[in-house]
Amino acid sequence: MRRTTSVLLSLSALLATSALTVPTAVAAPRADGPAAAPAGWEAVDASALARITGEKDARRAPLAAGDTAASEPELLAVQSARNDRFVATEKNYAEPNTGVQRARSTEFGGSWESYAFEWDEASETYALRSLANDRYVAVEKNYTGSAQNILRARSTSVGGWERFVLYYNESLDRWALQSTLNGLFVAMENGYTGSLQYALRARSTDVTGSWEEFTLYDIGA
Repeated sequence: MRRTTSVLLSLSALLATSALTVPTAVAAPRADGPAAAPAGWEAVDASALARITGEKDARRAPLAAGDTAASEPELLAVQSARNDRFVATEKNYAEPNTGVQRARSTEFGGSWESYAFEWDEASETYALRSLANDRYVAVEKNYTGSAQNILRARSTSVGGWERFVLYYNESLDRWALQSTLNGLFVAMENGYTGSLQYALRARSTDVTGSWEEFTLYDIGA
């Protein structure tokens, strides 16, 4: 049975338990990758994403970038700033939407809302592996219509379709993801209806607001 305990704590609680720093050593996008970061945003490498503390309460609070080297993938939950819901992997959806990513959970419930952020030094990008089905999140560039560039946890290995640049905005304390496949930022489709309501798509040319902004939660043991 999936847990329903909320992981939300205030940022003030985090500040009381850990000394926070903004990213200082960040990885710029490669010349053959996405365009330069939007104003106010910085590309974040593995050291900047390292866990901020090992204490139980602080792990449940929103992340701010640290400066400790990370040797293991970060285990994170992703919350949309647009609707305050956690991103989940719809592993029970039928094809062609099996594994689609949707910001639809009001609480963190477990593996459905859990992701391993795996850093690749060579490409200076992240791959996101869903703990719900142990598949990597891919951008469906060849889908058409309203589902084009939708995110799905469906890949057993990592290539260009599964690569993302992670950005952090210090003043907003929010994060953004940019696909290296098409150079577009991931947005949450708040206006969609039906089974794809709140779906994540790599479709924005810039971070224009809460549609492309997310909060990250450290769920590591």
